[in-house]
Amino acid sequence: MSDTANYLDTFPAWLKTLGEDAGHLAALLPDNAVAQESREALAGGLNYLFKTLDLIPDGIDDIGYLDDAFVLRVSADLALRGGAPLAGAADKVAAVERLAAEADIVKEFLEGNYTRLEMYVKGLRKGAARGRSVNDIVTDERVRTEFLSDVRGFETSYTSPSFTREEKVLIKLRAFFDAKLPK
Repeated sequence: MSDTANYLDTFPAWLKTLGEDAGHLAALLPDNAVAQESREALAGGLNYLFKTLDLIPDGIDDIGYLDDAFVLRVSADLALRGGAPLAGAADKVAAVERLAAEADIVKEFLEGNYTRLEMYVKGLRKGAARGRSVNDIVTDERVRTEFLSDVRGFETSYTSPSFTREEKVLIKLRAFFDAKLPK
């Protein structure tokens, strides 16, 4: 199967599981056995779901939520590389490991822009969305509880957008990342 055909099969599947994927990552945030650096990586990626200004606006047909799917996968990869091995329930860790492994597909797809995306995702740890910083999510139980409620709301209300299995969609997706990622 060609790379193009692989992406045209893989990316719509990621759109379908985006809400569930967010829930899997969020399940590790309250677990103090998970290294703080790993929880920060996960919280940064999840907080991205609530940013007003995404790399790709959510309303854009076919690709509006793919940036969110890419960011979650890069965040999972960073969490696994974030110090101590992930602890917690095996099913939670397995979900993070699966998403982290899929970051390789993002890397292959974005080629030279992957490094820029990874730097962007690392920078999300310093950002905030809906008035919540990543540090507050990780260290303040009240903020974390509120945040996890919002993630659960996203998980249950998210509806996968349509995805046209045409190469022009992939060209548009690459163009957005090339134009929007900080240089």
